[in-house]
Amino acid sequence: MRRFIVGSVLLGTVLLIPLSVGAQTTKEEFQTGQVIDATQTQQEADGETSIVQKLTIRLTSGPDAGKSISVENDAISDREDLLYKKGEMLVVDTLTRADGSVEYMAKERYRLPGMGWALLLFLGLTVVLGGLRGISSILGLVVSILLLAKLIIPLIIAGYSPLLVSIVGSCLIATSSLYLAHGFNRRTSVALLSTLLTLVLAIVVALLFVSLGRLFGMGSEQTLYLQLGQFSHLNFRGLLLGGIIIGCLGVLDDVTTAQTASVDEISKANPTLTRHALFRSGMSVGREHIASLINTLALAYVGASLPLLLLFSTDTDSPLWVILNGEAIAEEVIRTLVGSATLLLAVPISTWFAALLLKTKEGTRPVVAVGGHHH
Repeated sequence: MRRFIVGSVLLGTVLLIPLSVGAQTTKEEFQTGQVIDATQTQQEADGETSIVQKLTIRLTSGPDAGKSISVENDAISDREDLLYKKGEMLVVDTLTRADGSVEYMAKERYRLPGMGWALLLFLGLTVVLGGLRGISSILGLVVSILLLAKLIIPLIIAGYSPLLVSIVGSCLIATSSLYLAHGFNRRTSVALLSTLLTLVLAIVVALLFVSLGRLFGMGSEQTLYLQLGQFSHLNFRGLLLGGIIIGCLGVLDDVTTAQTASVDEISKANPTLTRHALFRSGMSVGREHIASLINTLALAYVGASLPLLLLFSTDTDSPLWVILNGEAIAEEVIRTLVGSATLLLAVPISTWFAALLLKTKEGTRPVVAVGGHHH
């Protein structure tokens, strides 16, 4: 009950943090609509052939629900799976001009129902397999997302140092998520201590390698858009560092809690083990954990960057070393290596703290009753 009360307080506190958004200069509304008719024709311009798709859409939400509108999409890909089809649900952008005229545009497919089913599956499995602990972990996840959306991102947009904001935010996320997911106990406190200490080392490693790699946070298409827009004032190197730190945090939580729990259970199973022996046993478990997690981390980054890797693989004019030297690839390499180095540091740190702070009194043995008389 205590964790739920604290979680509710945290949720209420985060929700009170104001999110600053820029003032809108154009009256723009979004509605959903269903395609009731779709035709496409080809047109040529400047020697290139493109597809023009004409859609009839019946709006299903908003003030114009039930109204049928006609929308024309120019230069759409000619791939069949990307063309809008009859019966599909779309997001419709409604733009009202100063003279009172209204323009409708098909923005994109309406994907929230599919995402909702995926979320429902995730929540159901978490509750069924995790029980009350699963429910509390979901609460911790919600608090983490709210801290990102209501605190970290707004402060970065407001002009505060992305690195400093990410560090403070990461500490808040680690504290709330660990205690909410694993309970208020000694084991969780040791895991949190290990996480925060390793996070400090991760910051040092990230600063070192980003500096040595001469990275400035300009390696992605998203940062280029930010640089050209209203966020050109941002420190993009700090943004890169902040992203690396937050990315490391998710892996750290897994390692430190698993290692702390392993050492605690080993200590309970054999209270006669010395702290040194307990540390060695915990490290044996940790090495197996490292072997699997480093591969998992690398594959996660590769999976997220797969389109980028495919794009660079088509560059047959540049030698491999030039491709690897590019900032886009270098950022992903540094991100992976920093995360992996953090993993390596987290295992001995969390194992040592657990052996030191969770060890039962040395030399004691569990009392086992063997037949005989009591005096």
